[in-house]
Formats: sequence, C-alpha cells, structure tokens
Amino acid sequence: MIELAILVGLPGAGKTSFFRARLAETHVHVSKDVLGHGRDTGRRQLELVAQALRAGRSVAVDNTNPRAEDRAPLVALGRAAAARVVAYVLDTTAKESVARNRTRTGRERVPNVAVFVTAKRLQPPTTAEGFDAIYRVRAEGGDFDVSLAE
Repeated sequence: MIELAILVGLPGAGKTSFFRARLAETHVHVSKDVLGHGRDTGRRQLELVAQALRAGRSVAVDNTNPRAEDRAPLVALGRAAAARVVAYVLDTTAKESVARNRTRTGRERVPNVAVFVTAKRLQPPTTAEGFDAIYRVRAEGGDFDVSLAE
C-alpha cells in the first residue's frame, strides 16, 4: 500500500534528516524548501504529491505543517488516492530547534523568529484529521526513536 507521510515539526527539528535516514529509500521527497518560496509553492507542492500518489509511489511531505488546516489538503489527497496517511511529529523544543538552526548555513538557516512563530502555531495532529497513524519522533544521538503517539 502506498503511504503519504506528513512530517510535522519546527524549523530545525530534524525533519529532513529524519526523511533521509528513514524514508528516502521508499518515499518521494516533497518540500517547499526545495520548491523555493514563490507564491505558488503550496499549489505546486499539492501537484507533486498528487503526481506521486497517482503513479503509485509513497511520498513524504517535508515541511513544518504546523496546523490542521495546513495538513487538511494533504490528508484529502492521500485519502482520495487510498493511501495510508501518517504523521511523523518531530518532538523538539523551540530551544533545541534554535540550537540546531544555528549550525545551518546559507538558505537552510532560518531567522530564529521563524522557529518561535511556528512553535506558537503548532497544533499536534490527531487521528480526527484523517490520519491512520501518528508517530512521535525524537532525535537520539544521531539516530531517531520512533513511537506510536496515538
């Protein structure tokens, strides 16, 4: 069965590192960071997710996805494609994310305010949104500890 994995977490939480470590071999990577920051990134992201799902490929959406309303169009695409829809929530504090962000360079580094704004907006995903499973992810010494959250 194909899977739509929606990563949820603060900037600098380790979402892309988690994708590379756990999902890169099986999932198409879709990220607004890769698409750039134009006005149509949301639409282009949805198009790329839909294309992958139509092709029968699992896909991971690697963005902050902080609110239920941000995730709803993605969940709807997954449901329409009869995919298993899961959330991976990177369990990282704002303080930890700011520290990780400090080690980034170039376009990967975001202003600290972006971490705090996202932290304020963050709504933990629930199965009521349409997820088949929600996983809690903690970065542990260079590896990731994944456990079922709900």
